[in-house]
Amino acid sequence: MPVRFLLIAVAAFGVQFTLTGSAVADPPASSWARLRMCEASGRYDIVASNGHYGAYQFDLSTWRSVGGSGYPHRASPREQDYRALYLYRMRGWQPWTCARRLGLREDASARSRRVPSWAESAYIGGGGPAPAPTPAGGMPAWPGVVYAYGDCAAPLRAFQLRMNKFGYDFQGTGCYYAETRSAVIALQRANGIKTSGLLGPKTWRAAWKGKPQAG
Repeated sequence: MPVRFLLIAVAAFGVQFTLTGSAVADPPASSWARLRMCEASGRYDIVASNGHYGAYQFDLSTWRSVGGSGYPHRASPREQDYRALYLYRMRGWQPWTCARRLGLREDASARSRRVPSWAESAYIGGGGPAPAPTPAGGMPAWPGVVYAYGDCAAPLRAFQLRMNKFGYDFQGTGCYYAETRSAVIALQRANGIKTSGLLGPKTWRAAWKGKPQAG
């Protein structure tokens, strides 16, 4: 009898440990950024012709299954991020065609059936963190990272929004893809910087202190 009770206690503890551990095993923010870019070009306000809405291309029945109301594309980025994590914990990457195309892997929280808190979904950052206050000099400090095609980071969002001053139409996804690369190269050419396509300190400075166009 004591052995039996011990085994039951160990089993119970193991289940509790597994559930607790799964709460911190959600996909990284970079995976969500790639998913949004593939599904909706990173836009939260998009409406597709096939009846799918928002950054994660929810249909209405799926949106409502995870507690959403109204239309997904009219919800805030914060709520869309939350509902996406909620869906992931219910069904893994299965609802998203782009997840398979991108080769995204599921982890311990996929299909865990654990309803997330709003705090747990905040890391996804789809709406992007608010840009840091611009210092008196007008230019945010260079983040100390050289960015290349495929990178996703908050400072990239600040760069993209700055480039909108030069006639671009960035949504501020914070992900470095074709439009960002075109802007970087154009900026490098206009300011006599080697056209590497890499967003380093010279190109960063040129976005605030340099010329927007050659000539």
